Amino acid sequence: MDKVSGKLTVFFEEPFWVGVFERVSEGKLSVCKVTFGAEPKDYEIYEFVLRNYYRLRFSPVVATDVKEVGRNPKRVQREVRKQVQNTGIGTKSQQALILQQEQLKTERRIVSRKQREAEKQRRFELKQQKRKEKHRGK
Repeated sequence: MDKVSGKLTVFFEEPFWVGVFERVSEGKLSVCKVTFGAEPKDYEIYEFVLRNYYRLRFSPVVATDVKEVGRNPKRVQREVRKQVQNTGIGTKSQQALILQQEQLKTERRIVSRKQREAEKQRRFELKQQKRKEKHRGK
């Protein structure tokens, strides 16, 4: 049985508070970035996670190495202190976010290209229809 772990990091990124959800499953990392706006309280974050977790759009998976976490309480406390002091996103998370942004950009490009082509085709058909009406003779 494989472990699935999740982590939420909330930090201030000028001018908003941002949350980064990291999900590790089967040695693969996927990330989702959420903008909160004003500084969220703990209960607001908890409520957000409960209501919106399954609606989040995670990035494509990135291979990562999963470390087995020791359960020494002092070590855990030190790690928590380091994470609180460390601002920003881990490099793997940044890569996953960039990958997600590129994927969304290509999707937008495809949709806008289809819309442009459909509009061009509609104009062409309208022009053809007008030409036929001119030559009909009244």
